[in-house]
Parts: sequence; C-alpha cells; structure tokens
Amino acid sequence: MTFSANLPDYIRNDITRGVTFALEEDIRDGDITAQLIDADSRSTATIITREDTVMCGTPWAHEVFRQLGDVDVEWHVQDGDRLPAETTLCTLRGNTRKILTGERTALNFLQTLMGTATTARHYADAVAGSQVTILDTRKTLPGLRAGQKYAVLCGGCQNHRIGLYDAFLIKENHVTACGGITAAIERA
Repeated sequence: MTFSANLPDYIRNDITRGVTFALEEDIRDGDITAQLIDADSRSTATIITREDTVMCGTPWAHEVFRQLGDVDVEWHVQDGDRLPAETTLCTLRGNTRKILTGERTALNFLQTLMGTATTARHYADAVAGSQVTILDTRKTLPGLRAGQKYAVLCGGCQNHRIGLYDAFLIKENHVTACGGITAAIERA
C-alpha cells in the first residue's frame, strides 16, 4: 500500500516545516565536519534496516535531502511495507557533504516513525479479524504529531483526533470546570 502519495493535508503541510526545523537545529551555521570533505566529492550510500519493521517516514527523509539539495534519493520500499531486517530502504547519490550532513536527520525521522508504525502494526495484527478498531491519541513527541499520526496509519491503526481543534473529548477536568457532565455536553 502506498501511503505517502495520499497524505492527508494535516500531514503534508507539516513535513516541510518539521524538516526545516530539524535541519536548522542540527546544522545552525554549517556542518563543520562535512567541510573536511572536498566540496565536489560525490558518493553513493544506502540506508538499511537492522531489524524487522514497518516502513514509514519516506516523505520526511526525502524532504531532508530535497532541502539540502544535490542528492537524489531512490526508494526501494514504500511506507506501510512490512520489511525484514537488512532490507535496503533507499539509495542516495550526490554530493558527499550533503549526504553526510542530512543522514542523521533523515535517520532520526525514519527510526522514530518506523518504530511507531511497527508498534501500531503489532496491535493491529493482534485484533485482526475482530470488530476492534485501534485509535491513537494526541500524546505525541512535540513537533512530530503529524509524523506519528501518519505512522499509526502506516501501521494499520486509525487516528482519533489530531489536536484540540478537531474533536471534543470531554474529560473529568472539563466536567468539573463546566459544572457537570450535562453542562459540558450541552456546551459541546
């Protein structure tokens, strides 16, 4: 199943901003270690998985190298694929400095999102064939909500609500502050 081609708007709109922030956080004034390498050096590299996993995060990793420029990314798998250990995820070809500068940021996105997708898949498999639908929460890592919500979808579960803005979820504190459950429901 191809997930990244059909991204919901709330996810698509967050990728560029999230990657920009992650790169700025890591690079700041420049990658001083990458500057040790000749500016015109070219390389080919691969990213592989070390354990069984569910693929997730290609739009984020791809965006890392798009923003850095001069690196072509060839994906060999799709988000949502179940992968055995030692699977090659992608091949990177381009400027060596740019590959080395972006590798950790790309891997951070991939590892985090693949971990979430793999965990979601574990639970989706556990209830397969039943009437149960597993929903996520909005308890995500700051700045990675869209990514982790996407990972839940890649893992075969469903999104509940994205944030405080798109659905009511009345809890005890809301009931107390409103003066009772009836008042909270009527106001909703």
